[in-house]
Amino acid sequence: MANEQMKPIATLLLGLNFCMYVIVLGIGGWAMNKAIDHGFEIGPGFDLPAHFSPIYFPMGNAATGFFVTFALIAGVVGAGSLISGLNHIRSWTSESLPSAASVASIAWALTLLAMGFGCKEIQLNIRNSRLKTMEAFLIILSATQLFYIAAIHGGAAIRR
Repeated sequence: MANEQMKPIATLLLGLNFCMYVIVLGIGGWAMNKAIDHGFEIGPGFDLPAHFSPIYFPMGNAATGFFVTFALIAGVVGAGSLISGLNHIRSWTSESLPSAASVASIAWALTLLAMGFGCKEIQLNIRNSRLKTMEAFLIILSATQLFYIAAIHGGAAIRR
């Protein structure tokens, strides 16, 4: 009985996390595109500055490049976890749990890593509203992804 009660909760969390990861990918893609288009340019015959960073973003602060890079990686893995998550919710057995739980756990770990860089970016203060939105989404995702992992572990206890 408790097995079937977790299925709607896991489905809701899977859909919520997928939508939030897609939003993170959209904002992160915008930031990466802007960094590529307006990045650091140097003319021929000039040397690189002493404090040159290959992860340079014209908006934000020193942590922005790392934050956006890991947020994009976490977003791709998190959105990709929808595939194994849907398979698990469809079958809802203990046989489908390991693949869904492992991909969700990897996505959660990468989300925590990106959230850590987001916290550093918050500490350094200089950022725009889109980056603030992405920071908020990653902080929320770090909790909802953990709740999703708990829901699928609590729900698939019975073998069919």
